[in-house]
Amino acid sequence: MIDFAAARVAMVDCQVRPSDVTQYPIIDAMLSVPREAFVPSELREVAYAGEHISLGGSRVVLDPRVMGKMLDALSLRPDDLVLDVGCGLGYSTALLARLCEMVIGVEEDADMAAEASTNLSSENVDNAVINEGRLAEGDASHGLYDALMIQGGIEVLPEALADQLKEGGRVAAIFVSGTVGHMRLGLKTAGRINWRTEFDAFAPVLPGFEASEEFRF
Repeated sequence: MIDFAAARVAMVDCQVRPSDVTQYPIIDAMLSVPREAFVPSELREVAYAGEHISLGGSRVVLDPRVMGKMLDALSLRPDDLVLDVGCGLGYSTALLARLCEMVIGVEEDADMAAEASTNLSSENVDNAVINEGRLAEGDASHGLYDALMIQGGIEVLPEALADQLKEGGRVAAIFVSGTVGHMRLGLKTAGRINWRTEFDAFAPVLPGFEASEEFRF
C-alpha cells in the first residue's frame, strides 16, 4: 500500500523545490492537494512520478515540476479570477483554487468534466466551477480573467482566449514546435500579449491549438 501523504512530501522536496519553486502558497497547495485523487484510478500508484500522467489521447496531467513552475511564473494573487484551460480531472483546478479567489475550469471531454466536478466536490473545493466546452473557446461568460493557465501544449494561442484576458493579465502556456517545447509567460499590455520564455517543457498539443499550415515554420 502506497503512503500517498509521504509520496506527496517527496514530490515537493525532490521535484518541485529543486526546480526553484519557492513561493510558500504553491508549496502548501502541492503538499495539500491529493494528486492521486485527480488521476485515472489505474494510475494512482504513479501519481507522484516525475512525469506527465496520461488521460488518453493527447491529454495529460502535467508533471509536478512543470505544474509548479507554471504556477510560480504566473505570480497569482488571492483575489485573482483564473481560467484553467484543459482541466482534465481537476488537479490543476484544485491547486489554483487554493491560490486564487475563483477558478473556472474548461474541459471539452464530457466524461472528464463530470469527473472533475465530482473530484473537486469530494475534496471540498468550493471556489471552482467546471464547465464543459471547447478548450480553444475558453469561457467568455465568466471573464475577463486575471490569469489563464493552459494544461497542455499549444502551437498558437487562439484569439478567443487572448480576448478573455484582462489588460495586465498573465497567461502561462507550453509552446511546442516539433519535439521541442518552451513554457512561456504572456503579459497583456495595450491589447497585445507579449511573451517571454521561462523554461523548457513539453506536452502534447491540445485539440484546437494547432497552427494552420501557413503559420508552420
